[in-house]
Amino acid sequence: MTKRYDNYINGEWVAGTDYSVNINPSELSDAIGDYAKADVTQVHAAIDAARAAFPAWSVSGIQARHDALDKVGSEILARREELGILLAREEGKTLPEAIGEVSRAGNIFKFFAGECLRLSGDYVPSVRPGVNVEVTREALGVVGLITPWNFPIAIPAWKIAPALAYGNCVVLKPADLVPGCAWALAEIISRAGFPAGVFNLVMGSGRVVGEALVNSPKVDGISFTGSVGVGRQIAVNCVSRQAKVQLEMGGKNPQIILDDADLKQAVELSVQSAFYSTGQRCTASSRLIVTEGIHDRFVEAMAERMKSIKVGHALKTGTDIGPVVSQAQLEQDLKYIDIGQSEGARLVSGGGLVTCDTEGYFLAPTLFADSDASMRVSREEIFGPVANVVRVADYEAALAMANDTEFGLSAGIATTSLKYANHFKRHSQAGMVMVNLPTAGVDYHVPFGGRKGSSYGSREQGRYAQEFYTVVKTSYIGS
Repeated sequence: MTKRYDNYINGEWVAGTDYSVNINPSELSDAIGDYAKADVTQVHAAIDAARAAFPAWSVSGIQARHDALDKVGSEILARREELGILLAREEGKTLPEAIGEVSRAGNIFKFFAGECLRLSGDYVPSVRPGVNVEVTREALGVVGLITPWNFPIAIPAWKIAPALAYGNCVVLKPADLVPGCAWALAEIISRAGFPAGVFNLVMGSGRVVGEALVNSPKVDGISFTGSVGVGRQIAVNCVSRQAKVQLEMGGKNPQIILDDADLKQAVELSVQSAFYSTGQRCTASSRLIVTEGIHDRFVEAMAERMKSIKVGHALKTGTDIGPVVSQAQLEQDLKYIDIGQSEGARLVSGGGLVTCDTEGYFLAPTLFADSDASMRVSREEIFGPVANVVRVADYEAALAMANDTEFGLSAGIATTSLKYANHFKRHSQAGMVMVNLPTAGVDYHVPFGGRKGSSYGSREQGRYAQEFYTVVKTSYIGS
């Protein structure tokens, strides 16, 4: 019999109205646990608890906030191997990647613990004699945080930590597919010294929990990471009631390879961008835009490099790529592989399932060539280990193709030319630009976010997180 894991509301663990089993995608016989599913009544109870806790927490001492956040970060880092195993089991990242994500979550809490002590404002003279002006920031209020399945501890961390650091109260709804890491994080937070109601966890479906959060007049802001369609509907609902909204959504990230690139480096960063974490990253690059002079050598080298990629159980030593997260995601990946072939792209490597020692959702990393920018595999986000190579004449054509997308999250270029690197940094229509680095892989202390259809609202992470989680107040003081 599997263990049951409850919701956390107003400082207490509360049984769900129903439970769903959390299954290991590397080993379908491995049930991680049964996780609570909240109903609308429980969601509203969590919101009410956060609303009641907000007046005191929003003006609480910065040392108390620092100490609680720092305690969370310290415990996460001390338990990184244990939590990494949990993450690898429920989401399918390889164990080294999973431990790395857990470490990132711990460091995020440590960073925002420090931010509690670095809160600042402005004190300036007025244009009127005898008047001074203070510009300060105050907490937004109650925030609903809706997180995706692909980073089940890092993304909750980078939303929860700044929200609490700046004096907000939180209701977290993690992805229904991978609730385990969010529950473990909530359990750590429950012992860190936060007053009851400051942090709440309500697990369950987006149609029930998510909609209740988004539509509640008692929730002052929603921070969402997930699909484009859901994000756009959240924006409409939030704006209609004048709630603040922050969205991180899709990507179709380009990786340019110029003729002057170091071939070995270009291949390695492309493999990392396209296939590691099973390609299940919003910053992954599934568009490899390669100039004429290096194209054939690049495709050949990629095919050779992909022969050494080992697909297998996420916890097994030596595995490079774990399973796809679920049956539904696997079916979507296979559908796009069929679409690529039907559109006329040439299958260079992969394209099918991989048989392993355990029953799981194992898919070979897949590479297409001889594709063009009009194909669906070149324009739509696949969110799996599938990439395609598009041949272009020169840098100018590569830049134009890279920008020819509704998305604008991350973009990369491989080149030894300072001229082209600098030009690309300035003219790429993406929120994050990588030069001779994978498009996937970012630091926790600097802004994260994109442009166009990828993001809406202010940036996440680093000091820029205050733009969403605080409101500005201007105070005039006469003598």
